Amino acid sequence: MKYNIYCDESCHLPNDKIDLMVIGGLSCPKEKVAAINKSIFDIKEKHGIYKFAEIKWTKVSESKYEMYKDLIDLFFDNTFLSFRAVVALNKSQLNYEEFNLSHDDWYQRIYFLTLREMIDFRGEYYVYADIKDTKGSEKIDTLKAVLNNAVGYFFDETVKNIQLVRSDQIQLMQLADLLIGAVAYANRGLDGNSAKVKLIHHIEESTCRSLKMASPKSESKFNIFKWLPREV
Repeated sequence: MKYNIYCDESCHLPNDKIDLMVIGGLSCPKEKVAAINKSIFDIKEKHGIYKFAEIKWTKVSESKYEMYKDLIDLFFDNTFLSFRAVVALNKSQLNYEEFNLSHDDWYQRIYFLTLREMIDFRGEYYVYADIKDTKGSEKIDTLKAVLNNAVGYFFDETVKNIQLVRSDQIQLMQLADLLIGAVAYANRGLDGNSAKVKLIHHIEESTCRSLKMASPKSESKFNIFKWLPREV
């Protein structure tokens, strides 16, 4: 089967004074993409929002809470959709020099950890990434080669394509941003936005697990992996 995976990140900059980074991916069978996009458009229109208006975690508010709740329910109501996030903790304690790494090298490794468990050699995968810096194309080429080597297949056999895209133009990328934002907000211990807190609680009720907790490896619908630097 063919799948699209939509990837985004939160708190990914090296000097942003935030002590974690979250990279996540939302997987959808290619044949279901059009139907899910239409459902997202329908939810927006139901709540009086222009269908091409961007949905994202930073825009969650009390006035739009019900719309964002419906979007979360859309994810959980469709069993073929799955999500995985890697929460990389203690970013400030990374010792790049000791392990001969750059920040970009580390970023690639967390991206790899995110996607590795979402890819099966029996499928074909098309990855869409919203990478926000000028080195995005170089990172994508490296990541594609590493992923294909990791699943034991020849180059281009499993991960057919990784493409940089603009998240404001892709509905499923925006849904991925919403889920990643919730995971990051919960793990940062923030509580200043009541609508975001309620949305996190709604996700936790749907998963029967705190967003601050790592998931069992067997959990494929909504999986969270927590990563710590080796020396911590």
